[in-house]
Amino acid sequence: MTQEDGELDSLVRARIRALRVAQGWSLEELAGRANLSQSSLSRIENGRRRLALDQLVTLARALDTSLDQLVENPTDDVVMSPMIDGAHGQMRWAVKGDPGISVVRRRMTEPPPDSPARMRAHPGREWLVVLSGTAVLMLGHRRIRVETNQAAEFPTMMPHAIGADGGPCEIMGIFDRDARRGHATPLG
Repeated sequence: MTQEDGELDSLVRARIRALRVAQGWSLEELAGRANLSQSSLSRIENGRRRLALDQLVTLARALDTSLDQLVENPTDDVVMSPMIDGAHGQMRWAVKGDPGISVVRRRMTEPPPDSPARMRAHPGREWLVVLSGTAVLMLGHRRIRVETNQAAEFPTMMPHAIGADGGPCEIMGIFDRDARRGHATPLG
């Protein structure tokens, strides 16, 4: 076993214990859910028993997580750098835990189109929060003002558009996979 393997082994054991404690479960409760003896689980958490793949799968399921999340490389735990799209005035962050989710930060200066014919509709959901200024969310013929620190969530099957109201605004939006595909220019 290399030093790197040993570090990952220790990390997986710590994650098992941390997830158990976060759920408020005793060793006995998790052992019962994972169909292990309490002493076996204790030895797994404390590094006195070898980690076996079948036990990891069972423990991941009992802890309501995936095997991938339980054993992912610790250097991949934190993602800090956004992708910057200067042409559209936005930053985008991929959500590592769910590649179907995308987070976008965008500064807008133009109002949204008033005509539903110029709005987009597609499967999915969007969520946004206004970081500064006031945004206007157009949903069909409805005009909804969303002010600083307010949020909106909506299904995207309704024709929709987002823009600024009375001056620049900055928003952060979260898109599911379908909503992200539906926008050539996100939050447009």
